[in-house]
Amino acid sequence: MRVDIITIFPGYFGPLGMSLIGKAAGRGDIEFTVHDLRSWTRDVHHTVDDTPYGGGPGMVMKPEPWGDALDAILPPARHPPDQLPDQPPDQLPDQPPDQLPDQPPDQPPDPPAGQSVRLVVPAPSGKPFTQDMAARYSRVDHLVFACGRYEGIDARVIEEARARVPVDEVSIGDYVLAGGEPAVLVMIESICRLLPGVLGNAESAADDSFGAGRDGAAMAGLLEGPVYTRPRSWRSREVPPVLLSGDHAAIARWRRDAALRRTAENRPDLAARLEPLDSRDAEVLSEAGFPVSGDDMAH
Repeated sequence: MRVDIITIFPGYFGPLGMSLIGKAAGRGDIEFTVHDLRSWTRDVHHTVDDTPYGGGPGMVMKPEPWGDALDAILPPARHPPDQLPDQPPDQLPDQPPDQLPDQPPDQPPDPPAGQSVRLVVPAPSGKPFTQDMAARYSRVDHLVFACGRYEGIDARVIEEARARVPVDEVSIGDYVLAGGEPAVLVMIESICRLLPGVLGNAESAADDSFGAGRDGAAMAGLLEGPVYTRPRSWRSREVPPVLLSGDHAAIARWRRDAALRRTAENRPDLAARLEPLDSRDAEVLSEAGFPVSGDDMAH
């Protein structure tokens, strides 16, 4: 996977060289390039922002440096704006793009034919970032992240970029950050850990919170429950005996019960969407104070 990041604070992305993702980059499995937006400014002060039209507080990031930066990193437009294929912003392209036109020699080469490119713009007004979105992004060949600051990027930049590639405005939560950099680090961590070879045990991702479960169903839609390791007894607290029993069916049931309880307590919105449920699921949820109707039961 190729990842390009455009920012006015390139030093923010030092952590990309650490941990498992840093090792994957070192092996060449992920290619990270961080670009300083000020490299594309046109004045001696390297200005990237200006006052908003219509008045109001704050500053808006100027379109000229952003346009030039994206010109250098994204492939050129393949369709006029009024002939773009109908592409909802929350879907990734199913078909590889056609061979792209040649670019001027002073720009980076286009991705090889058949490779997908996507621009991601973190914004509090964007679509919520989810584990499912991370999984779909992990199948894109080339991701470009545009880190806005201040009141955001001039809206025309996003409009123009949609003439070239699919563009997503994405939020990592219902809060506001000083800029897009921390949101991009969060998304990259979530996306890149799903790439083949990044995790030491690829199966561990399946049992994550919001994961699909190793059997495709057992933990789907649930938060991950508590986990334990040695020693068996620590400060008079014991590991649940079932985890020491060797009874794999009983252990699986205990883990599902624990995940159901945690989901009901911490994310009742997720618990409300769980289906189908067996009688034991309903019992556990009811004990956790989350009653289940008969319509939710498996038949």
